[in-house]
Amino acid sequence: MSKGKTVYIVDGSRTPYLKARGKPGAFTAGDLAVAAGKPLLMRHNFPLEAISEVILGCVMPGPDEANIGRVAALKLGIPQSVPAWTVQRNCASGMQAVDNAFRNISSGLSEIVLAGGVESMSHAPIMYNDKMVNWLSGFMMSKTIPQKLKAVTQLRPAHFKPIIALLKGLSDPIVGLSMGQTAENIAQRFNISRLQMDEFAVQSHQRLAKATDDGLLDEIETIYDNHGHYYDQDDGVRRDSSVKALANLRPVFDRKYGMVTAGNSAQITDGACWLLLASAQAVKKHKLPVLAKITDSEWAGLDPAVMGMGPAHAMPPILQRNNLAVNDIDYWEINEAFATQVLGCRAAWMDEDYCKKELGLDSTLGEIPMDKLNVDGGGVSLGHPVGSSGARIILHIAKTLQRNNASKGIASLCIGGGQGGAMLIEREAE
Repeated sequence: MSKGKTVYIVDGSRTPYLKARGKPGAFTAGDLAVAAGKPLLMRHNFPLEAISEVILGCVMPGPDEANIGRVAALKLGIPQSVPAWTVQRNCASGMQAVDNAFRNISSGLSEIVLAGGVESMSHAPIMYNDKMVNWLSGFMMSKTIPQKLKAVTQLRPAHFKPIIALLKGLSDPIVGLSMGQTAENIAQRFNISRLQMDEFAVQSHQRLAKATDDGLLDEIETIYDNHGHYYDQDDGVRRDSSVKALANLRPVFDRKYGMVTAGNSAQITDGACWLLLASAQAVKKHKLPVLAKITDSEWAGLDPAVMGMGPAHAMPPILQRNNLAVNDIDYWEINEAFATQVLGCRAAWMDEDYCKKELGLDSTLGEIPMDKLNVDGGGVSLGHPVGSSGARIILHIAKTLQRNNASKGIASLCIGGGQGGAMLIEREAE
């Protein structure tokens, strides 16, 4: 994008990512958004009316959370005069919110923006099918008792078959594949083995466990439910994960020939993440700290049948526009929707045929070093609350740069429907 005003990441915070366990979790999406936002706002001494807008990404807000961005803003005590809105770009909804904030501040439309993402996947709705909806409509229109009794006799077992919104959301209606099946396509394209997937998954858990033990995830805010329980860390990590144990899991999406399992896929999870972004003028006026700055962003489209390749398509234009090579990037965050999807993106950049035919490049881009990629774990161990992950990886790459006194990082993720998003984050090394 064209250069405008500098956009700074002032600060950010997130909830722990909480694994869904077969029933609605302790927190709705609105609960999580408020829990992540309150401590963030309380840390900074500027009037809340100085916020230009609030932007929140979310895919499946609850029935009482229409325009959840506005609901969360008001519950956070942000003045009614501050507009708030919600964005949805599937898995990249949180990144889309931050990108909108970035572009609005860069162009001079906004000065301070609270932007992020949230998802309570355990609260995904279960809906009536069309047969039941039509039956209910007829029943409600019945005027007399005989008419209502007749309607009752027309009820059939098929009327009670539910539509599970979560499963629908994790399927692509255009190509007729689940997200897991698109991951299997990537494995076949790049000859990624089950062993490679499982080794990557174990590494994700090991890295998250170490980051937790070493206190490296200070962006997490402790949250409390209504029963006196508290949550202070991501609870999907499996410290005892091993390649041997994962090898015992059966494929989920292609039971006969597949390799993608629950163990090498992202977990169904609840979580929220916010970032506070500001212009240079706002930073100076309100004496705000600076964590990093957003330099560039990019969105790409590709075949939905290999949607996981989105990062491989979204990141090259950023490198080209900023005259950067792979070795110029200090750290990378590629959201782990599936182990094979991240491995496929790495493989694509080392595949001359793919780089030329699919990415329109003259040569290969090179290898993303594993010791610079997802250094504190990712979606396989953390989970992937779809509306939130895009914001989380931006915040964490900024934190990683700060912690290691590094200067450049890229955050990227794939998007159901065949898209990719990426963002270049920079800070001045000390």
